[in-house]
Amino acid sequence: MSIKAKLSFSISVIVAVILALYISIYYVSSKAEVQSTLEQQVNNIAKQISLTLEASESARQSMEDTIGEKLRMAAIAAKEQLDPDIDNVTNEQLIEIARKIGVDHITLWKKLDDDVVVLKSSDPNEINMSSKTWDYWYRAFLQLFKNHNVTIPEGQKLENYWSGPFNFSTSDPKKIRKWGSYFDGTTNYIINPYVNAQVLLDFDYTIGTDAIVNKIIADQQDILEITGFDPQFFGKSPIIKIKKGIPVYNLDVRDIPFGQYTYKDQENDSINIQYALKSGKAVNVKSNLKGKRVMKTFIPITIDKTYVICISFDQNSILKPLNQQLIMQSVISLGLVLVTMIASYFIAGFMIRGLNQILNKVNAIAAGNFGEVITIRSNDEFGLLASRIDTMGSNLHSYTTQLKDAAEELRSTKQYLESFVNHTSDAIHVADLKGDVIQVNRAFETMYGWSEKEALGKPLDNVPDDYLSSHHELQATVLQGGSVTDFETVRYSKCGKLVDLSITVSPIRDELGEIIAIATISRNITSRKQTEEIIRRSEKLSVVGQIAAGVAHEVRNPLTTLRGFVQLQQQTGSLSPAHLKVMLGELDQINMIVSEFLVFAKPQANLHQPINVLGIVSDIMMLLDSEAKMSNVQLALLADANLPEVIGEANQLKQVFVNVMKNGIEAMPGGGVLTVKLEYRVDHMLTLQFIDQGCGIAEEDVLRLGEPFFTKKTNGNGLGLMVSQQIIAAHKGSIVFRSEVGKGTCVEVSLPTGS
Repeated sequence: MSIKAKLSFSISVIVAVILALYISIYYVSSKAEVQSTLEQQVNNIAKQISLTLEASESARQSMEDTIGEKLRMAAIAAKEQLDPDIDNVTNEQLIEIARKIGVDHITLWKKLDDDVVVLKSSDPNEINMSSKTWDYWYRAFLQLFKNHNVTIPEGQKLENYWSGPFNFSTSDPKKIRKWGSYFDGTTNYIINPYVNAQVLLDFDYTIGTDAIVNKIIADQQDILEITGFDPQFFGKSPIIKIKKGIPVYNLDVRDIPFGQYTYKDQENDSINIQYALKSGKAVNVKSNLKGKRVMKTFIPITIDKTYVICISFDQNSILKPLNQQLIMQSVISLGLVLVTMIASYFIAGFMIRGLNQILNKVNAIAAGNFGEVITIRSNDEFGLLASRIDTMGSNLHSYTTQLKDAAEELRSTKQYLESFVNHTSDAIHVADLKGDVIQVNRAFETMYGWSEKEALGKPLDNVPDDYLSSHHELQATVLQGGSVTDFETVRYSKCGKLVDLSITVSPIRDELGEIIAIATISRNITSRKQTEEIIRRSEKLSVVGQIAAGVAHEVRNPLTTLRGFVQLQQQTGSLSPAHLKVMLGELDQINMIVSEFLVFAKPQANLHQPINVLGIVSDIMMLLDSEAKMSNVQLALLADANLPEVIGEANQLKQVFVNVMKNGIEAMPGGGVLTVKLEYRVDHMLTLQFIDQGCGIAEEDVLRLGEPFFTKKTNGNGLGLMVSQQIIAAHKGSIVFRSEVGKGTCVEVSLPTGS
């Protein structure tokens, strides 16, 4: 797509987005306004219904109370004409009296045991009816017989009189009647006149609440229906009584006292009714009922009791004008976008004429022609761009020349480095992070025996088992960003021969600083090792000479004593027990010197295994505790938690620790504290520090510690520390002495751990 088309398209998209935002904002705000208007309309309808319901209920109740009062007067009039004993009253007499006083019928109720039953009536269908199952009607009859007055909350209550709400007749379920019950105690029966009450029910449909609801629905076409719910009964099982085989709903327990309920969602409606009652506010819900999108609004109102009005709207009819306006605005916007696209296309073509010249210049630069000049001389962005591109062409010509020179120099340097790598006597190989070899030099082939073809793409598996742990430690160090130089180790060649090497291992990083490979430089030090071995043997011979001289000196003194006693025996022919005791003491001294020397010289069997150093030290401290207390010395142990094990021979290490701790105890004849500290260092070494508070050792004597037969103790021979140093060296550890005269001595033993 050309820039002209892109520019035209971009402008059109911007215009389209702006128009879409405008339409969206207008639609949302208009919808909110419609919603607000609808809510106001709902509130007005609810208030109107509430006022109508209150007035209607008041008028209907007034009519019902008037009828009830007339029924009381009729009952009193009938009482004046009837015998107080029901047995003396006939049904025909009741028919005549009912006609005279203007009521439909008169029924006489009498209490028999635990029931109130009709014994006489002007309507034969009423005779023998029982009221025991009539709930509050039965309670009202009982109260009349007992107290002459009624206290239950239902119905109209006057002196000696009670009138229940109008309802369907039990004797004729098709008719709605109003009853009045009178009893003043002068008779043995209740006088119960009643009249047809259809007029009370028709009142709601003609001028009452239902009439107002129907008028509102007729005037507001977007209202589907208005329903009045009685929360006391809605959602519960309807109370249906079978009268003369006909199921009849009681008019005083209706769940829908007014309005219609055709858009039913009974379960959710019951929940929303309860929520509206609890919150005291209108509740709006949307649902699909009978193929329509219906919005219901539940509004609680309170008159003599609490009702919930549900106004159901047709959402489609409410939003239809708004949707039509949205479609019209969308069509207009689409036309504006098309006009904008066409106009912007021609305007963009006019504005980017100079860009074609710049493009030709760039194409020429791409082809290697840096001499062409752009003729645009305007002061706008295109003119500035043309000037910058001319400058760029000149600079590129200069930079290209420099790059060619640099490339030639790099090629020469690469040849030099390749020649250096391939002709050095040190073996070099590079492996990726998986361990696969990716590059080797000629010295590698000579030193190890593998050709480049054999080595590339495979891991170099030439590490002896004894050196695997150190090899893994080297790799871990390098992968963490460190490097290892002049590390002496042993590797296998292709033929299985062990080669002594000094290796340098370094990480190779990419331009982001991430490690991508490991380079290893190996130098064969077999000849050097052989030379060092010769020097080491010479040094051993020198040490043996020193030891031999020391042994000769130490042994000569007791031998001189023994020779003198032997000569004395030759002269005298016998020796006293005291002389023999001295001779035995001198022989024991010679035996001790020779034994210490044998311990030093005797090769030890390699029984290395994991050792809990803390446990060994604790055992030794228990063994030496009594000896320490005799010298007034306290033993203290300080150890880190979770100390790792070391690999070694337990008895040899015990010998070292006992020797050092006994020296510490003997260094404090006046008493003190011998502290043993165990620490684990980050270099995987376990350190033991034996710190005494003795007299200390002079600096020149510290340097001679470990020499054979060097000691400051009157009964020592100087071989203990020498043997200890040999044991620690065999465990690849170290022993260091630090001392200050008058303050004490610290012997630090470091041993490699098995981690």
